[in-house]
Formats: sequence, structure tokens, C-alpha cells
Amino acid sequence: MPLILTEEQEMLRDSARGFLDEKAPVSALRKLRDTNDPDGFDRALWKEMAEMGWAGILVEEEFGGADFGFVGAGVLAEEMGRTLAASPFQSTSILAATALKKIASDAHKQEYLPKIAAGEALFALAVDEGAKHGPAKTAMKAEKHGNGFKLSGDKTFVADGHVADRIIVAARTAGEPGETEGLTLFLVDAKAKGLSAERTLMVDSRNAARLAFDGVEATGDDVIGEVDGGYMALEGVLSAGRAGLAAEMSGAAQAAFKMTTDYLKERKQFGKVIGSFQALQHRAAHLYSELELVKSVVLKALQDLDENYGMAGVTCTLAKAKAGEVAKLASQEAVQMHGGIGMTDEFDIGFYMKRIRVAQEMFGDTAFHADRLAQLRGY
Repeated sequence: MPLILTEEQEMLRDSARGFLDEKAPVSALRKLRDTNDPDGFDRALWKEMAEMGWAGILVEEEFGGADFGFVGAGVLAEEMGRTLAASPFQSTSILAATALKKIASDAHKQEYLPKIAAGEALFALAVDEGAKHGPAKTAMKAEKHGNGFKLSGDKTFVADGHVADRIIVAARTAGEPGETEGLTLFLVDAKAKGLSAERTLMVDSRNAARLAFDGVEATGDDVIGEVDGGYMALEGVLSAGRAGLAAEMSGAAQAAFKMTTDYLKERKQFGKVIGSFQALQHRAAHLYSELELVKSVVLKALQDLDENYGMAGVTCTLAKAKAGEVAKLASQEAVQMHGGIGMTDEFDIGFYMKRIRVAQEMFGDTAFHADRLAQLRGY
């Protein structure tokens, strides 16, 4: 399939860019930070996004969604990355919608997908428990209790976990930490007895949460997919999230690059525009080439999710690794080529660096995915 957008996808991109430039510029994120907004995003803006069909971009039309596919979701994520728009799009509209659409029961789909599409319900995915990403290292226990389970353990770095209505959580029903067998996914009410959330202020001015499960009860109906067989299902959901984050980082990196090249054309030193200095031209040219590679691999990952969801893991991990590496480079180069003012809060470029650093860590950094790619290739 050609690595280009269709006419409909280009129209989506153009409309999203216009909307976000007007309604969610970087100044909106700055305001959320300065006011210490408890949600970390504008609920009225999210409602508008839902009315435009963004919240249900992956949801089938029968459930009220747009069903525009993963490429469509990636287009929106990339545009949100350009303006650093804060929203529950990744956690609810990509991760949760993918989990419900691909592995949930018909009852779960009928109950929750319409709410996602309408922007009426927020979800969070709780996977990691340590400082670094590692789904197989899950230690949280889900012990048999009557006809259901009791969940006990902690989760960290849960995006939107403090505002979610429902939590999709990975817990161990068998085996030991480090094993892929024995994991099960549960859909838990965020207000369930024994579940507490501690808001975590992130360096990128977004919010995450630490979740503590103390004997939280879950019935058999709360299981998503198969008991003990949730690892591969989780990997599919994470692949979608990784591709979405890669698209967002691509957008952020492109915006940082444009801000930088615009600055190089304006700033003068020694009586000359600094963009005329060959050393800076070389650095900008190298970064431009890398950004083009990122756009290609991200689009390929999104296309693979649409065309062959079960086999898209390799390209999604490649996209996350490459996007994280290049976006980090883009933000570093941007700050350095802005000079001393690049380190000040007055300029927006620092917001891009911070968001990219957090997005790179979420669901595995470049080193994690380089290692994972090597293992998938048999090394």
C-alpha cells in the first residue's frame, strides 16, 4: 500500500489542524499548567472533539463512531502533537477503544463503545508497576474469590488514571512476574471499593496516576478476553497505543523543527542571519531527513494495524523506537539552536521537549523497542 494519505484522510488532517490551531494551541497547555488544572485537559474541548467524531474515530458506526481506522486516529494524534493538545484521546479513543473493539464481549461493546464515541466515558490502561515499561513483569495478583477475583497491587504511570471512569488493568491470575502466561485483563470501575488513585503531576504538564488495588472485587463478567491468556491481547492494544504515541511524537517533532527553522531565518549574529551558517544548515538538513523517515514508518505501522492487526506488532515497535529517537533529537536540536532563550519558560520549545520525553518513555522507550525488535527478529 502506498505510504500516502487518501483524500479523505488529508481532509481530516486539514480540518484537525485548523481546529487545533484555533482551540488548542500551546498557550492552552500553558494555561492548564499555570492554573494547575485538576483534570489536566479541557473537558469542554474534549466534548467538542467528540462532537466532531474524534472520540469515536476507531468505533464502528453501529455504536455511533466514525470507524475511520488507525490511520485516521494517527492523523489526529499527529495533529495533536503539533500543538501539544492535552486530551484523553490516547487513553480512551485509541487504547480503550482498541481493547473493547478487538477483544471485549458483545455486552461490553454495546455498553461502552457508544459512550466512548459520545465523549461520555473516560478510560485508562493500567499496565506498568515499576520505573520502566515491562508488561510481562506484571506482579499484581488477581486471586480467585468465589465466582470472581480480588485484585491486589499497584500500578504506576497510568495516563488519565485519576479522571477515568473505568480502568483496564492487567493482573496475574497465574505464573510469576516475567512470564507471559498467566496474565488477564479486567475492566474495573474506577470508583470500586479498595481502588485509590493518586494524581501524579508530570514534567510535560499532563497528568498520570498511581493506582492502588486493595482487594478490589471483579466478577467473571469484568474479564476482557481469556483468563490467563491476556498477554497477546494486551500486546495488540499496546501496539495501537505505541503507534498512536509515535504519531503524536512525529507531529511534535515536526512542529519543533518548524519553530527552529523559522527562528534560524530571523535570528542574527555577527550581522548575519544564523540560518546562513553552514553548520546549522547541516544539522537542520539531517533532522529533516530523519523526520521524513519517521513519517513513513509511522504511517506504515498505522496501515498495518488497519490491514493486519494481529501482525502489526513489529512495525508498531519500530515506529515507536524511531519516533522516540528522532523526536528526542528534534527537541534537543531545537533548544540548542534557539540558544540560551531555548532554556527559558518564555519560549514554547521547552514544552515540546518535555512532552516528547514523557511520550518516549510511555509503553517503552527506544532501548526497550530496539531490544524487542531484535527478539522478534530472532536475535
